[in-house]
Amino acid sequence: MTLLITVFAAIISTVIWYKNAPRDEMKVGMLCWMYWGAALMWLVDAIFGYVEQQAEYFTPTPVEMLNDLFLGLSAVALGLIIWLVVLLIKDPKGVIRAAWLKQR
Repeated sequence: MTLLITVFAAIISTVIWYKNAPRDEMKVGMLCWMYWGAALMWLVDAIFGYVEQQAEYFTPTPVEMLNDLFLGLSAVALGLIIWLVVLLIKDPKGVIRAAWLKQR
């Protein structure tokens, strides 16, 4: 479940990045790399899980599936939080800088 969630997040972010590829103002490319890295990590985890559990790997309990769902959603949320922090620090459109100067 974690692998599927992160792969879907990676595919969606890659499509968004590719659509705006010449100019990556919103730093979506960084988000793509984070999600593809997480998907690769979960793929390796799935391979080792299959080697260890064999056919039992494909019959998880509902509790295991729920835990995997929460873990996958947490990984996607953490990636979005990191991306937002970087976006706010870099401020590519100057919105935060303009709001800061406007207050002064």
